[in-house]
Amino acid sequence: MITRIATRDARYPIGSGHGSDAIHRDPIYSYATLLLHDDSGLTGTGLAFTLGEGNDLVCRAAEFYAARLVGRDIEEVMADFGNLQRAMADEQQFRWLGPHKGVVQLALASVTNACWDLWAKKRGVPLWKLLIDLKPAEVVATLDLSYLEDYLMPADALSILEAAEPTRESRSGVLKSGYTGYDTSVGWFNYSDEQVRENTRKAVAAGFTAMKLKVGSKEAERDIRRANIVREAAGDEVRVMVDANQQWTLPQALDICRKLLPMDPFWIEEPTHPDDILAHKTLADVIGRHRVATGEHVPNRVIFKNYLQMECMGFCQVDAVRVAGVSEFLAISLMARKAGIPVVPHVGDMGQLHQHLVLFNHIGLGHEALFLEHIPHLRGHFVHPVRVEGGVYQTPQEPGASCDLL
Repeated sequence: MITRIATRDARYPIGSGHGSDAIHRDPIYSYATLLLHDDSGLTGTGLAFTLGEGNDLVCRAAEFYAARLVGRDIEEVMADFGNLQRAMADEQQFRWLGPHKGVVQLALASVTNACWDLWAKKRGVPLWKLLIDLKPAEVVATLDLSYLEDYLMPADALSILEAAEPTRESRSGVLKSGYTGYDTSVGWFNYSDEQVRENTRKAVAAGFTAMKLKVGSKEAERDIRRANIVREAAGDEVRVMVDANQQWTLPQALDICRKLLPMDPFWIEEPTHPDDILAHKTLADVIGRHRVATGEHVPNRVIFKNYLQMECMGFCQVDAVRVAGVSEFLAISLMARKAGIPVVPHVGDMGQLHQHLVLFNHIGLGHEALFLEHIPHLRGHFVHPVRVEGGVYQTPQEPGASCDLL
């Protein structure tokens, strides 16, 4: 039984240009952390990601949501979590602060992720194994699929999960081989050209076969020059992505994306404002849908649904510490599976939680095991930091979701 809740406003200045992009020049990587303590001595840890200011507001909102969990057993909570999550998200007064976006949505992420972590710890297994061991109907019971009825009904979700069951064994080898990572830290926005070149060479030497550069400069020539630096240093066989972090207007995006195509970017990420689905549709029609990656700042399943309906998302970058946690991540992942769109999460959690989720995506849903973003700057703050060897995430074995902070 859950006996007590607590929050932790955890902020980690990283400095040295790390984490910088075209919009966020001096981030403070931060977690609004919810702790669920139960009477067996276990603690469920839930994370939501911010860049510093306002992290305390998310903590306060998480306390509001989590208060209703005290006195309940985690097995009971998760048996019908989809309905509980909907009830929390639709609380009549608090909902006005969203709905389903901003501080209240981040708070719900922290609460939801704490519940999943505690559930896995209660069963004594890593989160990926908990998910794989659940029956399809049990997975669906954890999801709030409201507002998705025109695209994904509960029966559709169940069908996708059941269809993947007979071939799970053929995909389970990833548990031994590990899940391929890609290096985001080669090309932060504030890094010099020479630092980008040297980081690219180091990433290739470390075994990474894909990496990403931050773009979105005031002068497009800087972006094009640096993209070519990465391509030259990495070689033609390495996948190189570029990320504008929403900096460009649509006219700018159309112009610069065309200029970037000769260096063969695997994708162009967040090329314009994340709410402007029609702009992404225009871009997808011009540069090709498979070049467009977005989702880091898409706050909920409804907007993801719209992106998929408009066929303007080539890579789905849902982040379980930005949407309403693991359950909404799974709902979005199911929609992407239906659409045939790969899920390559943004990792506000530094890959701690998502290393579990991509394993389930591949084994349990049949998603392609493409790769998972790797950002190393906070690994020293986790009890069980991700292990990336030779550019590959090694499968975590500890019970829970790997989100406990030191």
